[in-house]
Amino acid sequence: MEIYYIEDDENIALTVNEYLSRKGYAVSIFGTLESGKKALEHHIPSIALIDWNMPDGSGNSFCRWIRQRWKELPIIFLTVRDDTHDIISGFEDGADDYVTKPFELEVLESRIRALLRRVGNVQNQYLSCGSISIDESKMAVFCGEEEITVSQPEYQLLEFLMENKGKTVTRERMLTQIWDNNGNYVNDNTLSVTIKRLREKLHHPSCLKTIRSFGYRMEDEL
Repeated sequence: MEIYYIEDDENIALTVNEYLSRKGYAVSIFGTLESGKKALEHHIPSIALIDWNMPDGSGNSFCRWIRQRWKELPIIFLTVRDDTHDIISGFEDGADDYVTKPFELEVLESRIRALLRRVGNVQNQYLSCGSISIDESKMAVFCGEEEITVSQPEYQLLEFLMENKGKTVTRERMLTQIWDNNGNYVNDNTLSVTIKRLREKLHHPSCLKTIRSFGYRMEDEL
């Protein structure tokens, strides 16, 4: 189980990291909302822990940003803000649980386990690269917050490229995977046309690269 922890207090972050790591979780710490956003755009964890007061913004706005893109990703607030209004606001902005500081590490871990039991591990439900994401459970494609309508071959092609993110996939392999495996024998031009239409629908994303004379590669933007 992977945890993304958005926390600018190094002492708290290290303490939580050490404890949860001993319990078998893989914890990644992010000291700013911006670094957390970039990490989420590249990879979706099992759960996100978010502090409210961050140096570059508020945790509740970050929570709303997550909910607009990944509705099922479990979120727990870890914050000193214990006012009733803040707690209600946290839940309204999309949090699944709200823990106030100081907290017992054992209690935090039990809340994480309870939440993951309830929602399951959604980590493998999502694929993402740059501004593009796929919700595989719904077979839905998004460019930022916009849901994109794609054909079945376009969806299968994008899914295959994103499953192999960071690797160059040859045209021959894509033709075999998307069309030949479905019993549809097409020529090379069909792939070019499908890629062209997909790029247009996704507003020409820079993360979908043409590797001349070989094929294509999905690559996270730096």
